[in-house]
Amino acid sequence: GMVLIGLGLLVRWLAVFTLRQYFTSNVRIDRDQQLIEKGVYRLVRHPAYTGSLLSFLGLGLAFNNWLSLLVIFLPILLAFLNRIRVEERALEQAFGQAYADYRQRVKRLIPFVY
Repeated sequence: GMVLIGLGLLVRWLAVFTLRQYFTSNVRIDRDQQLIEKGVYRLVRHPAYTGSLLSFLGLGLAFNNWLSLLVIFLPILLAFLNRIRVEERALEQAFGQAYADYRQRVKRLIPFVY
């Protein structure tokens, strides 16, 4: 559990660090923003969410209680999936074919899987 928490925090930090000033709490694409495909963004399109989900999964496992895992992890997963839909619409509008190509090559949250 603790290893997953640490790994998740690291992945999230790398995602935020890679985006730098373009990482925001609200969905927006700045005029000068470029599509980021390097670092952890080579592995998944939404690494900040992947990192958070890993941490919450680790938290549930650290409690050694499957009910707490469901109560903590499932609502957050559903909220993130909704937010990803909104973000991907904005990214498609901003970057067009470049984002469509990136989306074809790189999985959403889990490398090589989803």
